[in-house]
Amino acid sequence: MGRSRSALGTALGTAVLAVGALAFAPTASAVDPTTATVSADCGSAGSGEATLTATQDGTAATITLSSSAVKAPIDVAAGSVETTLTMTKNGSDTATFTGKSNPAMSAGDDVNSGPLDGTVAAGDVMEAKSVKLVIFGTITVTCNATSAQTPGPFTF
Repeated sequence: MGRSRSALGTALGTAVLAVGALAFAPTASAVDPTTATVSADCGSAGSGEATLTATQDGTAATITLSSSAVKAPIDVAAGSVETTLTMTKNGSDTATFTGKSNPAMSAGDDVNSGPLDGTVAAGDVMEAKSVKLVIFGTITVTCNATSAQTPGPFTF
């Protein structure tokens, strides 16, 4: 009987330690895929492929956008492009990711914007719908997705 109690006590102690370790472990949040491409039509600004790179930390998510579909019309200073990325969310809703943290771009460079910040919930499935770029508060470019994301939508 003494050994049974000792074994039970050891097993119970190990279980308590394991539960305690899980309680203090960081939550694992991952978005899949982390990178996707989509074709977009940007009207007179051009058309082509855009690459989206997503990261997630709990309910906070960021997406960085780069595209050869739109070229910087002039030299653009860092932080001077207001970007709003609209995504379809779970097939029937929408979510937006916004930011004003673009790198500096020279005239003719591919557009690069982000990170764009948004909020997600576990299990959200999102796919690019459109992006609006406002450069220096006066030049507006709107691009609409013309294809599904490849390899597929982001699942947070």
